[in-house]
Order: sequence, then C-alpha cells, then structure tokens
Amino acid sequence: MIDEKKLEQCLVALEAAKSWSPRVVSRLEMLLRSGTDEALYRVNPVKFATEKSIAEAEAIDLFLHACVAGLFDMDWMLVCPMCSDVVESFRSLRKLHTHFHCHLCQSDYDAALDDYITVTFTVSPAVRSIRFHRPDTLSAWDFLFHHKMTPGGIMPDGVPWSETAKGLVRALTRIEPGFAANLEVDATEGALLGQDFESDAQFFIPVASGAGVTPSPVPVMVDSGKCVAAAANIAPGKVVFEVRNAGKLPAVFGILQLPSATFQRPKLNFAPSLSGKRLLMTQTFRDFFRSEVISTTEGIAVLDVTLVFTDLKGSTALYERIGDLNAYIQVQRHFQHLLDATVRHNGAVTKTIGDAVMAAFLTPADAVQAALDMRETVDHLNRDRQQRDFILKIGVHRGASIAVTLNERLDYFGQTVNIAARVQNLADGDEICITEEVYGAPAVAEIIAPYPVVKSEAELKGVSKAMSVYHLARMAS
Repeated sequence: MIDEKKLEQCLVALEAAKSWSPRVVSRLEMLLRSGTDEALYRVNPVKFATEKSIAEAEAIDLFLHACVAGLFDMDWMLVCPMCSDVVESFRSLRKLHTHFHCHLCQSDYDAALDDYITVTFTVSPAVRSIRFHRPDTLSAWDFLFHHKMTPGGIMPDGVPWSETAKGLVRALTRIEPGFAANLEVDATEGALLGQDFESDAQFFIPVASGAGVTPSPVPVMVDSGKCVAAAANIAPGKVVFEVRNAGKLPAVFGILQLPSATFQRPKLNFAPSLSGKRLLMTQTFRDFFRSEVISTTEGIAVLDVTLVFTDLKGSTALYERIGDLNAYIQVQRHFQHLLDATVRHNGAVTKTIGDAVMAAFLTPADAVQAALDMRETVDHLNRDRQQRDFILKIGVHRGASIAVTLNERLDYFGQTVNIAARVQNLADGDEICITEEVYGAPAVAEIIAPYPVVKSEAELKGVSKAMSVYHLARMAS
C-alpha cells in the first residue's frame, strides 16, 4: 500500500534537492508506484541507471537524495564472493564489520570496501509497504532467493547463480522451534545436500544406484547451528526426510539435488553494483551522511584508491597583503572550485587542511583529469586580479589504504596517504606531480600527452626506495 500524501511530500523534496536531468525523478516515481515488491527491495542504483538510461553518477545521487527525502532506506551488505549470499545487512556504516562467515559456503572472509561490501536501497515503509520489510514473515522461497541471496552473482554462462540454485532445490520450508517437517524428494544420481540457510547446519548424502535402501523417513535433527542426520544409504527414487528443529529459532531448511558427490560451484562474476568504496568517494554521501562513521578500530581496507593533495603556493603572502578576512573569503572560493572539479571527475573531497585539499578518486584517470581541471579552474580566479594570487601545487598517488574515522569524519590512513602528501610537496607552482603507479595506469598516458612531462627520482621520507615522479607543467602558450 502506498501512502500518497507521504509519497507526494517526499517527491516534492526530491525535485527541489538539485537540478536533475529531464524525467529522472519521474522514472523513480514510476518505480515507486508500479514496481513489484522485489523491484523495490535492495535496488541496485547502477542497474537502475543502465535500465533507465541515466548517468551512473546521477542515479547514485538520486538514491542518496531519495534517502534524505524519506523515500528509501540505505543498506550496507556483506556479500559472499562464492555464492552471492547476503551474509549480513546493516542500515548504518557504523555497524559494518569486515570479518564475516558465510553459512551457505561455511567459509570465512575479510571484506574490503572494493570487494564484498555493496550498497543498495529499499523503499521506506512510511512510503510503501512491501513484504520484504518483515523477513520473518516471508515464505521460505522468498526468504532464500530474495532475502538471503542476491541476483548479482553471475555464472560463466551469464545466468545468475540464484536462478541456477533454484533448479537444484527439491524441498524448502520454514520449521518453527519444536516442530518437524517431512520433506519428500525424488533423488537422482549425485548427492543430496540438506541445509539450514541461517546456520552452518547441513548434511550431505551421496545418491548411487545399487545403494542399500534406508527405511524412510530419514530422521534429521537441527539444533543450534548443527545438523545430525541418521546414517543413510540412498539410491535414486523417492525418499522422505523428517527434519526436526530442536533449536530456539526458526529454521529455513532445504534439500538440494547436486549433480555429483564432488560438485563444485563455478567461480562467480558479479554484475556492476554500488560498492562501499564508490559510495565513500561520492560527494553527496559525504555531504549528507556525515553521521556515518566507521566504528571498527582497525578500519576497513580499500584495496585501490587514488588520492590528490593540493596546496596554494604563497598563501602566507596573500594573507599578509590583503588581510585575513579577505584572504579567507578568497581561499574559500578556491576550495569551491576544487570541490566542483572533484565532483565532475567522480571523486570526493575528504578534508581540507589549512589551504590544502585531500580528495579521493575511483581511478587514476579520474584523479589526473581532476588535477588538470583544478589547475585550470583555479587559474580563472586570477584573471580579474592584479597578480596571480592562486597558484596550485598538486600531487597524485595510487595504492591501498585504510578507511577510518578521524575527528568524527571519514578519512583515509596509511602509506598511500603519506606518499601522496609528500609528492605534492615536490611540486612547484602550477605543477602536478604524479607517481609511477598513476603514470602507468590505463588512460593516463593519453590524458597527459599534450603536456610537458619531466621524470625525476625522489627520495621520500618514510619510503625505503627512491620513487619515480612525473612533473606535469602547463602546455606552452
């Protein structure tokens, strides 16, 4: 059911949030009004962008603003890379942890913001109620294939693993504590896998022609994450399992027919989605979700991030010449230009330190484009001035980092940050310095081809080996 008054209020707020491309909000309204319950649960904004012919960055902004307006709730999900199971889902980044265990695979993983952590959006129950708002009331089928599993895991043949898994299920039911269920399957050559999909409780029984016949039903006990099945010899044909839930929580129990006793699930690829890394590098998220922090003391790994550091050359003289207040106003204008350039190239400003800016980007190509854009757009500030007060020094470096909370703000920590800052210190006025890790990245050579480039070897404090640094000057006029 849709709350029309609430929906209209939220849509008005969303329309007014910013200048959207034509029909962007109306496409979202159509989804809210006519989409199925499944379509409104854990919406992938990247997929939405593709289906609706919207730029990805705008689609991500759309859903973030829709959260602010009250239309959607945001979910952080830990997704198993082996089976696409949603191991855990959190409404807040502060509740996210990086060590997780998949019951379906019975495997442990350490998550990074680049991998395994994905962000989706579910319609707010205040706007429209859908059955997935109460997972405990779902049918066993909906619980497993729409709540526990994500369609993002793709088999080598292009079919979602969740669809392939549906074809393996021979019986599936919810069993309340203290109750039992008789599950009948028509077994074929291979093996039967019984699984409680909310714990490690499972049994595995080969099915082979000529096997002795075990009297039916085969008793199975599920209790506190453990599963005990009576010893059984099973030949192809009808077999009944009496599954008793001796635990204190409901069990969603299923029996799958595997094609062989040595069946191995193929390695999955994953459809494009909104990763935790990309969200942290989206300026709208940093602007509107400032309360989102990383509470884990060790932070969350980011396997690949490109950082840009900027600083103003001669800013002390500027303060001395025009006074603190005037200089402050002008420096703030310069910050806005840097912010705009960062957003144009898919990045986010992490922090400002005095006259300096630190920004994070998804790719080295984006970072270099942003650095060039920053240099040009800030120089526009000098055109109406008697002298060039604003001259940038920029450093760019790429590597792994740790996302942390410092001073109640999302930040990055580690050697990649240190190197990026020190490379910026090597730059002269109007110069952009990039490291080998950036220079050799895809598309960067093409971007910097028009610019004079000088290579040097630099000894950086805290770095054991000399680093190759490329100095990008302005194009000759």
